[in-house]
Amino acid sequence: MKDDLLRENFDVVVIGGGPGGTTAATAIAEEGRSVLLLEKTPFPRFHIGESLLPYMAGLLEQMGLLEEFRANGYVPKCGAEFTDPTGGFRRVSFEDQGPGRHHRTFQVERAHFDNALLDHARKAGVRVLNPATVDELVIEDGRVVGVRCRYEGESHDVRARYVVDASGRSGKIAQTFGLRRSVDQLRMVAIYRHFTGLDEAVNPGERGDIQIGNHADGWVWAIPVWEDTISVGTVMHKDTFRKGDPQELFDDHRARVPRIADRLRGTEAATKLRIETDYCYLSDQLTGPGWYMVGDAGCFVDPIFSGGVYLAMVTGREAGRNIVSALENPSRDEQLQEAYESFYKTGYDTYFRLIHGFYDYKFDFRKYRMDLPSDINERHVSLLLAGDFWSQGNALARHLREERQWDTFAPFEYFYGCPVYPDLELLERSEIGV
Repeated sequence: MKDDLLRENFDVVVIGGGPGGTTAATAIAEEGRSVLLLEKTPFPRFHIGESLLPYMAGLLEQMGLLEEFRANGYVPKCGAEFTDPTGGFRRVSFEDQGPGRHHRTFQVERAHFDNALLDHARKAGVRVLNPATVDELVIEDGRVVGVRCRYEGESHDVRARYVVDASGRSGKIAQTFGLRRSVDQLRMVAIYRHFTGLDEAVNPGERGDIQIGNHADGWVWAIPVWEDTISVGTVMHKDTFRKGDPQELFDDHRARVPRIADRLRGTEAATKLRIETDYCYLSDQLTGPGWYMVGDAGCFVDPIFSGGVYLAMVTGREAGRNIVSALENPSRDEQLQEAYESFYKTGYDTYFRLIHGFYDYKFDFRKYRMDLPSDINERHVSLLLAGDFWSQGNALARHLREERQWDTFAPFEYFYGCPVYPDLELLERSEIGV
């Protein structure tokens, strides 16, 4: 293995073995191209982001994985509950999407889910080295032509025609070229852990739903990741975090939302307390000579609406497809990179705007929903919360894109066309004449 690694050139090297990296690597390997995936953390490994969007079911179906993942024992998710300190709540049902789309998805333990995706990449022909650390990019004449990595105590220079950065917050390419900037309005801190002993019989809401609770100082999530295990997180502004002890803040904030507190009756902590800080950022440049960024390597958005895994996998697949096309026809490289950047930014821009609106209403989704224009109905809301980020026919998406105060990226050209339900999106767009 070591000798092969030293002498072999690859079509593509992928940095990172999370959902975005494995999806990109799989898409490329399935077209007969050689792919090396380098992941620094031994798998299985803990990761935040356990709740999946309904559009993920459609994506997994396209990848031939839906039935396999249904059999993994993941908790079915059919809706989202938004609740507050008074015990009031509003539920969004994914059945409101209407016919033709999946109305349920999963809540998952990411260590298990990510490991299953990595195994799928191996079966597709991806060479996986884990753990392997990328120390730096190899750059010649302004083009990224490979990576310098460490594996089993030795350093290797590995050459590739393209490098895909799916390294998440590490952001090897963004850090190398200084491309990342923070989104100051969304600079929050999350404190979270898992609890066991969950009994959904005491859940005042719907079994399997994600709960999102708002209070004066932030918001709380509750996500059942197995039948007896629930993930709970408290999210707050940095100033709030600095004023208190993490454990005390966590206990206080989760107790402020009665319906979440009721659901946790009889549970006990199963993991250590974890903290994530300053986690919202973006890059205006997402491709360059010899490289692509996918998922969190390019942008990370507050996890409030659970879009991270879906965005990572969809951008990973799109990057993989465009790289395959560029390998087949190098003259289209620049055109394909421009198309990818429009695709990536449209999805993330729409998601950013949804979250900005929620934050501008002090985390109160019910109040935010009441103030939306009258032409936005429950179907538009359900669709957008399900993952309809590339739609031009969705009235809520159009409304959000018109709000200039929520501009994030430098000006760019929107890409319209759903990656999961393209025919339905095109039909809905034509019905309203846009």
